Amino acid sequence: MATDKQPMPASATGVGSRPRRMSFLDRHKILEKNATLLLIFSFLVVTIGGLVQIVPLFYLENTIEKVEGMRPYTPLELAGRDIYVREGCYVCHSQMIRPMRDEVERYGHYSLAAESMYDHPFQWGSKRTGPDLARVGGRYSDEWHIDHLRDPQSVVPESVMPKYGFLEHRIIEPEHVGELLSTHRMVGVPYTDEMIENAVADFRAQADPDRDYDGLLERYGEDSVQVRNFDRQPGISEADALIAYLQMLGTLVDFSTFTPDASR
Repeated sequence: MATDKQPMPASATGVGSRPRRMSFLDRHKILEKNATLLLIFSFLVVTIGGLVQIVPLFYLENTIEKVEGMRPYTPLELAGRDIYVREGCYVCHSQMIRPMRDEVERYGHYSLAAESMYDHPFQWGSKRTGPDLARVGGRYSDEWHIDHLRDPQSVVPESVMPKYGFLEHRIIEPEHVGELLSTHRMVGVPYTDEMIENAVADFRAQADPDRDYDGLLERYGEDSVQVRNFDRQPGISEADALIAYLQMLGTLVDFSTFTPDASR
């Protein structure tokens, strides 16, 4: 009597194809289709990435390398910086020289973190319609800056910069400059009580070489503070303050003696 034999499964006979192992993409599909699993794994990835970046900072006393020569802005320079921000100069000019050959050859030594340590907010910028200004201090005369503010195209014909001649006619009253220094001290700028108390006098002294400016030089550094009538006009105008700010940019660090910290 004939009997029907049931065929043995391929896995038992060793003949035929074995069940295919799930590939990485197949397993990933499970994660994509399960919102809860996707949320959990996304959180784990973000957590691990964050720890990798944050934990090492706890073992550094300071994340900014100390550089000889850096100091807080003088009251006049700080007022000029506020005008720079108010007029939106950072929209077209960066203050961040990257360590690339073309930038270093054009603008000078690459920017250091310490050079922005007293900027609140920093002025690195994100676009260059005009040139980088991180090393503009001392590159041009005060007269050049005056002409450039009055009529940018008179010194740079291809410039698209608007005219800022009106700054010469806006006189600054420095009664509240001490409060400005106090505000910056609240966010970490090391202004001393003496600097704040003498803020108005220092403001006036930097733009008037006929005044007694010995105290100003003693507080901020004899070799790094420029004292003169920047806009060549009577009174202290917004142009005075802005030019004073521009003329100090990039001048505080002596790069002929600077040696970078290899551990940074």
